[in-house]
Amino acid sequence: MFWVWLIIVVFLGILEATTVNLVSIWFVASGLVAMILSFFTDNVMIQFGVFVILGVILMITTRKTLNKLFGHKEKTNLDRVVGMKGRVTETIPKDGRGAVKVDGKVWTAYANEEIKEGSFVKILEINGVKLKVEKWKE
Repeated sequence: MFWVWLIIVVFLGILEATTVNLVSIWFVASGLVAMILSFFTDNVMIQFGVFVILGVILMITTRKTLNKLFGHKEKTNLDRVVGMKGRVTETIPKDGRGAVKVDGKVWTAYANEEIKEGSFVKILEINGVKLKVEKWKE
């Protein structure tokens, strides 16, 4: 049964390497445990049970952490304006709304301080269809 588990582990490892979406990594680990277990027992049901149960437990307990470490967030076209320099086209009152032109488009913007028309701002984040900005520091 060792060879069957080895084939399963190699197959799942190749699958994980080609998808890079953390699909089967937990079952690679549980397959290794089942492969080692095959040296101690010939009972296929015990080996398979350990494979499935350990894989599910690993997935439930480590998925969030592994996604934070290895997952990647695809930037959308809107996300790329974050960090860019924009020009205020309508004064932004403190805790109010104004307008900023960035990347050729005019956006509604807000800030924690008043920013006068004509000033430059840095885009901090996008909240819905509004930009949070701060004065540009040169």
